[in-house]
Amino acid sequence: MDKLRSLEIFLATCDGGSFAAAAKLCNSDPSTVSKAISRLETQLGLTLFQRSTRQLRITAAGEEYARTVRKTLQDLSECESELKQSNDSPKGVLRINSAVCYGHLYLRPILKEFCKLYPEINIELEINDLYVDIIEQDIHLALRTGYITDSRLIARCLSPMDFMTCASPEYLEEFGTPQHAQDFIGHQWIGFRMKETQQLQPIFLPDETGEYQPFELARTHLTDDGETMAHMCMDGMGIAQLPHFLAKEGLKSGRLVSLYPYFRPPHPDSGVFAIYPKRDYLPAKVKVFLEFLSQSLASWGEDTHSTWAEDWPALVNFSNSAETQSN
Repeated sequence: MDKLRSLEIFLATCDGGSFAAAAKLCNSDPSTVSKAISRLETQLGLTLFQRSTRQLRITAAGEEYARTVRKTLQDLSECESELKQSNDSPKGVLRINSAVCYGHLYLRPILKEFCKLYPEINIELEINDLYVDIIEQDIHLALRTGYITDSRLIARCLSPMDFMTCASPEYLEEFGTPQHAQDFIGHQWIGFRMKETQQLQPIFLPDETGEYQPFELARTHLTDDGETMAHMCMDGMGIAQLPHFLAKEGLKSGRLVSLYPYFRPPHPDSGVFAIYPKRDYLPAKVKVFLEFLSQSLASWGEDTHSTWAEDWPALVNFSNSAETQSN
């Protein structure tokens, strides 16, 4: 029998005045109560009750112990209630870690409205592209792109990560529009270098049928910052393959155009993820934020299975090109 149960039986015996009365209070039987009190006395090395054939009388040590036990159990009960209420109510500090580009372009713009809806939640936001152990650093939620493999974590897919091959209208006016992958050899290309690994982001370009294939291409310019990459492309410095969330602003403003239909990496675990530690009872502040974020994405045309990039018009339509060639 665990110690907490023994203490509950001890207090019931104090209140009931007998093992039989304590048994009724604890939904047990007198023999079990008697044995529990005896074990507790053995553990303490104290006599808690004086026993006789007619009555059970608590000792001075028992009375002192009962006062402490009663206060301890009351404090424990109040603590449990406060913790449960805190976990079940959307309030307190919400610590979020986000990838840089996604944090700047998608997360930051929705925080003000979220805090209006949940004024008792205080945001602590970290923005970086470095590996973060969210369990060790007590992060409630992380927003990341790419592949998630840590078995200690739950990875909830927010959307696929669609890539768009973009250029500015001014660049295309000066250098022309590449129709096929081989056409890029004479063009300037803006590449992305990943900070942690120093590897270059791979390039996938469509063949004559419109099927995307990996393509080796020299990068004219390089950067390790996604927003800088998008702005270099908008400034006409070359062509770039941008994740949909990086291309969105330039495409909507007309500073970028999409050369081809979107490309979605074939890896089944690729995408944008909300990541949080595995636990049976997710805090309400995390639940409401995930719901708010999903609703915001839905209003922008994004969900677990699709993004707005699927419907964005491209300059080169391969199905039409194939029909033209066949005619």
